[in-house]
Amino acid sequence: MRKLRVSLTDACNYNCFYCMPNTPTFTPKSFLLKSEEYLDICGSLVAAGIEEIRVTGGEPTVRPKFQEILSALNKLPVRRKAITTNGHLLSKHLMFLKETGWTHLNISLDSLDPGRFHCITGGGDFRTVFAVIEKAKEMGFHVKTNTVVMRGINDDELMDFMAWSAQTGIEVRFLEYMKIGPGLKVQEQRFMKADEILIRLGQEFILKPIRADADSTSLLYTTDCGAKLGLIASESKAFCATCSRLRLSATGILRACVMNSTGISIRHSNPKDLPKIFEKVMDMKPLVHAESNSIPMHTLGG
Repeated sequence: MRKLRVSLTDACNYNCFYCMPNTPTFTPKSFLLKSEEYLDICGSLVAAGIEEIRVTGGEPTVRPKFQEILSALNKLPVRRKAITTNGHLLSKHLMFLKETGWTHLNISLDSLDPGRFHCITGGGDFRTVFAVIEKAKEMGFHVKTNTVVMRGINDDELMDFMAWSAQTGIEVRFLEYMKIGPGLKVQEQRFMKADEILIRLGQEFILKPIRADADSTSLLYTTDCGAKLGLIASESKAFCATCSRLRLSATGILRACVMNSTGISIRHSNPKDLPKIFEKVMDMKPLVHAESNSIPMHTLGG
């Protein structure tokens, strides 16, 4: 395993319907891992072979002492440090992130229409998020946007996103709607395969495949006009056999897959026992895609 997704909290200031239940309950702050615990646990995982860390939530920037935790993780010798965020509170952290080397940002952007964005996110503010994307790009961050493609909701914006990518040079990532959590109720109705997305885009753009790392979760493309596309085909083109991710929850549970409802708590484990625990978690790694997971996405690390 090379990549670790580290959840700082299961709380979020948005309420995207495919991620959050109508009345979510969040883990009390006193139960969450502390800075020194993140450093110890992630340090052990880095020693075991982890090369990249991505901080997630819920929404990581709502976590108290967000910068303190990232400063602790910054001590680890990894080749890439990244953050997945909805961007709403990101602006005040950009200078800190730039100075400490957290320069890879994936920012959720499910619509380019302010009203639609507000509805999808359960009250999110498009202008705030769009402004921080532009600011981060200007500051030299490696910025990608994540869009969950939903039939009848935002699939009419595919061309608009590609045109925006060509204009800005920002890679847009289209994610298939996964069978996870509250979204299960309407997943079949809203689901759009990556192949259908490609067919639609091919009507207007000439898509050129780009070679990706063997364990990449993205199908990468570029166009003559300069647009950059990443397709995350988790449902229709599952990448279980090559996946190199582990997931650490905000309470210290290590999971081998986002589709796993179970994992192993390593919060109070003796460091000497961790290699055996890691092996047990690795044995939980599926070789084929699971049918579904009823646990809400915000508790699984995004």
